[in-house]
Formats: sequence, structure tokens, C-alpha cells
Amino acid sequence: MHDVNLPPSSRAVLQLLDEGGAMTHKEIVRQSNLAPRTVRYALKKLKENHLIIEKFNFRDARQIIYQNRQPAQQVPA
Repeated sequence: MHDVNLPPSSRAVLQLLDEGGAMTHKEIVRQSNLAPRTVRYALKKLKENHLIIEKFNFRDARQIIYQNRQPAQQVPA
């Protein structure tokens, strides 16, 4: 998928964003069942590797929306 050596938590978050689209930190925590601190670390690693982008949340300016930089890729069965 990606040639970057990512921790398992980052891979899980990236897959979640691939499948579920853009979401907030709170939504990622809820859907991934990972600890909030683990999700923050995963997002940090994904940002460092330029795999996700942050968008301003117009509905709630206190929260950032995270989105996969690349559109979801179809994996052949």
C-alpha cells in the first residue's frame, strides 16, 4: 500500500479514513476503539508522512477534520 514504515495504529487509522471518509479525532477514536492518545500519535505519524490532510471544521471550529490525502484505492480480490 504505502512504502512508509508506519506503526499499526497509523495503518488502522489510515484504513479507517480510506473506508469512512473524513472524520474528527473523536470519530476516529469511537470507530477504531483505540485510545485518544494512540489516535493522536497515529495522526501525527500520518501527517509527518504526508498521508493525510487536516481541514477546518466549519460546524465546530474546536475540532479538525482529518482526511486521507489519496482517494481510496480499489484492491483487487
